[in-house]
Amino acid sequence: MSVGVRVASPPSKPVVIYDGDCDFCWLWIRRWQQSTGEAIDYLPSQDAGVATRFPEIAREDLDTSVQLVDRDGQVYGGAQAVFRALATGPGWRLPHRAYEASTVFAKTTEAAYRVVSHHRNVFLRLTRWLWGSQVDRPTHLLSRWLFLRALGLLYLAAFLSLGSQVDGLIGHHGILPADRFMAALRQQYAAGGIGLDRFRLAPTQAWFGASDGFLHWQIAAGAGVALLLVVGIAPAPCLALAWLLYLSLTTVSREFLGFQWDNLLLEVGFLAIFLAPWRLWPRRSCAAPPARLAVALLQVLLFKLMFSSGCVKLASGDASWRNLTALSYHYQNQPLPTWLGWYANQLPLWLQKFSCGAMFAIELVAPFLVFAPRRPRLLGCGLLALLQVLIALTGNYAFFNGLTLALCVAVLDDLTLKRMMPGRLAYRLSRFWGSGRDPGGGPARWQRRATVVVAAVVVPISLMQVSFSWGGTYRWLAPVEAMDAWLRPLRTVSGYGLFAVMTTERREIVVEGSDDGVVWLPYAFKYKPGDERRQPGFVAPHQPRLDWQMWFAALGDYRDNVWFVNFCLRLLQGAPQVLTLLDGNPFPQHAPKRVRAQLYRYDFTESAERRATGAWWRREPAGTYLPSIALSDFGR
Repeated sequence: MSVGVRVASPPSKPVVIYDGDCDFCWLWIRRWQQSTGEAIDYLPSQDAGVATRFPEIAREDLDTSVQLVDRDGQVYGGAQAVFRALATGPGWRLPHRAYEASTVFAKTTEAAYRVVSHHRNVFLRLTRWLWGSQVDRPTHLLSRWLFLRALGLLYLAAFLSLGSQVDGLIGHHGILPADRFMAALRQQYAAGGIGLDRFRLAPTQAWFGASDGFLHWQIAAGAGVALLLVVGIAPAPCLALAWLLYLSLTTVSREFLGFQWDNLLLEVGFLAIFLAPWRLWPRRSCAAPPARLAVALLQVLLFKLMFSSGCVKLASGDASWRNLTALSYHYQNQPLPTWLGWYANQLPLWLQKFSCGAMFAIELVAPFLVFAPRRPRLLGCGLLALLQVLIALTGNYAFFNGLTLALCVAVLDDLTLKRMMPGRLAYRLSRFWGSGRDPGGGPARWQRRATVVVAAVVVPISLMQVSFSWGGTYRWLAPVEAMDAWLRPLRTVSGYGLFAVMTTERREIVVEGSDDGVVWLPYAFKYKPGDERRQPGFVAPHQPRLDWQMWFAALGDYRDNVWFVNFCLRLLQGAPQVLTLLDGNPFPQHAPKRVRAQLYRYDFTESAERRATGAWWRREPAGTYLPSIALSDFGR
């Protein structure tokens, strides 16, 4: 509010006068100085020069609120002084405009300011509880440095993992050949008169070639740019290329790259483009700090990912989630459990229920702390990280857990991370992540504007997806739904939520081959349960895509899984590219004449049973999944 005073000797630039004896005031004035820079001078009211320069300001006003002396001599106090001062820095112009335009907003903020002013000691304790001993403006140079390198390693793992399987999955002699898929798309789009829009509907470089060699080139290029990202060379261009290449491969891989963490990698990788510095080789100690909006977009993504995961479980109506018994099924029924998952499955039911309740508390509460000040944010990220570590210890979920942990690092500020590190390590890392001094003072203007445009698209869609996760539907979301539908082929703004309905029975498909239709020999898979005595292992961040798809296939029918029938065809043909995806070949001399698939129910053994037999699993027949077939059934 204007105090109705105008000084006779206006300053050359605005001056904020504050109570220098107030610890609360001193803490926040330091924060304001970092926001306003050289645009404003700050003086304690106890300074002898204040009374000499500005005798018109009453001592009572100086003792009760901050005073802003503008260049025209006008004096402002309270909330108005705060908004006018901070509006000289980035990010506070909108609140100042709201104060000037809205009487309700002005009166509300002035009332709030008086409450704070009259209870400074209380708010000092609250400030220290929320922020710690320092309320300095958060920086994200160290967190960005760590996040980008972690993301580079995860991209590298994703490309290398796919590279070891690509021929058998989508190669010319693979299960779902990419070249045949692209030929069918060309024919379909040509018949439908679809021209350039095909690059949005099927965003892949395979339009220019879908040979095995070109698939290998894309994977090698993706691994190469991921390595450059880890080293720190041209981070933003490398992120753009990695996103483009992985999107291209997910499009032609269809079911095999249709998992939520594939979408998450694309979404994280896309948003990281706007966080990263746009320099070919960012120099030490002069890297431009990331735009706060870019960090905020990663906060929104982390919130959406985790909060939606909790919501979908409750919204599904699944009884095992609502009565907290889901984890008594989860450890053995998840796609690829680890041997630690076997031990977790032995825990008593009361502890399983407690763990399930704790999981809901983390997924439904901790995501909100991501937007809180420093200390609550650290608590929220710590809880989310703990959950991810426990998930990774008991099950193999490719690079999902690593991506979530990387997001937790990205949203923490540098001061928090440095306090978590040994001093010597933080000092050594500082040589690489820089001190924030930059001739441009921040991201380039075009990068900031591009980030605003991306936020205008991503945030509404993300909030809509969160609302859908708890079953909400709203008519006013129709324009956002239309925008989401148009962007959906890019798989870059996605909804999340694993295990909405808990699988309470584990069924495994055992594929067998025969030369005479009498003696059947099983095909062993590298990682999924088969031999009851084989110990479940750790395989993440590598994802055996065929093993994972076999878990999903067992939940349905072979007629709904064209890829499975194609897989059996390749076994009848003895395709070496597909056989490399398996753990050995029971027909080394020639392909079998017939193939079939049997269903078995698998359960973890109990402790006494494993000690007696050495078996990790027990199984019993559950019927036929695919009747016996031969090449003649395919007209060959």
